[in-house]
Amino acid sequence: MKIDIADIPKHLGKELELFGWIDVRRDHGKLIFFDLRDRSGKVQLVIAPEPKEIHSLAETLRPEWVIRVKGLVAKRPEAMKNPKEPTGEVEVKVSELEILAKSKTPPFDISGDGYEIDEEIRMKHRYLDLRRPRLLKNLLRRDKVIIFIRDYLHKKDFIEIETPLLTKSTPEGARDYIVPSRLQPGNFYALPQSPQQYKQLLMVAGVEKYFQIARALRDEDTRGDRQPEHTQLDIEMSFVKPSEVMTLVEDMIIAMMRGLYPDKKMKVPWPRIPYAEAMTKYGSDKPDTRDNKNDPDEIAFAWIVDFPSFETDVNTKKIQPVHHMFVQPREESIALIDSDPSKMVSTQYDWVCNGYELASGSIRITDPKLQMKVFKLLGMSEEKAQKDFGHLLEAFTYGVPPHGGIAPGLDRLVMILQGEPNIREVIAFPKTGDGRDLMMGAPAEVEKSQLDELGIQIKKSKNKK
Repeated sequence: MKIDIADIPKHLGKELELFGWIDVRRDHGKLIFFDLRDRSGKVQLVIAPEPKEIHSLAETLRPEWVIRVKGLVAKRPEAMKNPKEPTGEVEVKVSELEILAKSKTPPFDISGDGYEIDEEIRMKHRYLDLRRPRLLKNLLRRDKVIIFIRDYLHKKDFIEIETPLLTKSTPEGARDYIVPSRLQPGNFYALPQSPQQYKQLLMVAGVEKYFQIARALRDEDTRGDRQPEHTQLDIEMSFVKPSEVMTLVEDMIIAMMRGLYPDKKMKVPWPRIPYAEAMTKYGSDKPDTRDNKNDPDEIAFAWIVDFPSFETDVNTKKIQPVHHMFVQPREESIALIDSDPSKMVSTQYDWVCNGYELASGSIRITDPKLQMKVFKLLGMSEEKAQKDFGHLLEAFTYGVPPHGGIAPGLDRLVMILQGEPNIREVIAFPKTGDGRDLMMGAPAEVEKSQLDELGIQIKKSKNKK
C-alpha cells in the first residue's frame, strides 16, 4: 500500500517506497534536489552523484513527471529545515528511481492560487488545475462536510435514499433538461430540478426521515453561485413543524462548524427574521447580517420566515408561488385563497448566510383539494393538473402524513466557508458561465444516426450563420 508523503516523518531512519509527481527541481552542484508531491503534501528528495545511473536519470526529470523512488528517510541539516512544511524536517535519500510517466510542460502554473489565470484555460485543463493545493484543499474540505452531514443524519435515524435521475417533465419553476426516449419514440424524460415529488412520495410510503446528497439539474442562466447541475442536501420528514426542521439544520451546521471550521466567528442561536422585516431593514430576503462585512472569518447564518405564499410576476403580471406550488399555507391563511391570495402567509423558511440564500424549505400541502386550488390559482386547468401531478394527488388519498423539509445547496455552503468567489472553485468539474464543459467539449453535436434512431430532426436557427 502506498505511503502518503505527509506520513513520512513517522518513518525516520527507515527505507520507504514512494510515488508521486515532481513538484520542483533544484540543482546544487553535484547534488540534485526534488520536491516529490502527492495529494497529502510534498517532501524533499536528495539524489547523490553515485550511483551514476540514478544521477543521470534524475538529470532528465522535469516538473509533473510521475515517478517511483526508494530511499532512506533522514533528518535534514539544521540550516535546510523548512518549518512551513509538515515534512520540512526530513528528506529522502534516493537509492532507486523509476519514471512512471512523463509530462508536457503544463499550459499554466499550478503552484499558486490560480486566480490570475484565465478561467477558460483552467477549465479546459481542469485535471491539471485540480493539482493546485487550493483546489485540492477545497475538495477535501467538501468531502469532510458531506461525511459529517451523513454521519449526523444517520445518527438521527434518517434513511439515505437515491431517487431517479430520469423522471417526468413538470412545470415546477426552472426549465427542465429533457432526455429523448428511444423505446418510446416522441416521448421524453426530464432530469430532476430537485427530488421534490419523490421525497414527498417517500413520506406517503412511511419512510418518515429521508435524506439524499442529490444532484439537481436546471436549464437556467448561470452566475457565480449557480451551475446547470449542483449538489444539494435533500431532507424530508413526517410529523414536523417548521421550527423542528430549522432546529435540525441549525444544530447540525453548528456542530459541523465547531468541528471543521473552529476559527470562524458565528453567532448562535441563529436569528429568525420575518420576511417583511428583512425587506424593510435590509432590502433583501437574503440579508447579510454580519457585523463586519470585511471580516472573512465572520459567518452570519439566519432564518427568514413568514413569507407570502404568492407574488405577482413583474413581467407577465401573473400570480406565482414565492417558493413552489407545494408549499402549505399557514393555517389561518388557507381561507384567503378564494378571496385574497396575495395576503396568504406560507410555512416557507429560508436559510441565508452572508447575503446568499443557502436553502428554501417548507411544510408541504397534503390536502388534494387545497393542492388543486393552488394549481388552478396558478392558471392550471384541472385536466392539466391531473396530467402533470395526478400521481401525487392520488398518492395523497392513501393516508398521507403531514411532512416538510429543506434542501440546502452544498456547493454554495462550501464556497462561503472556504472563502471562494464562486462555486466553480469548490466543484471538481464545473461548467462555464454559459453552461459549457470546455474539458469534454460539451454540449456537442451527436451523430445523425443517433438522432434518426430517436426520431429527432434538428432545425437550424434562421439567425445562425
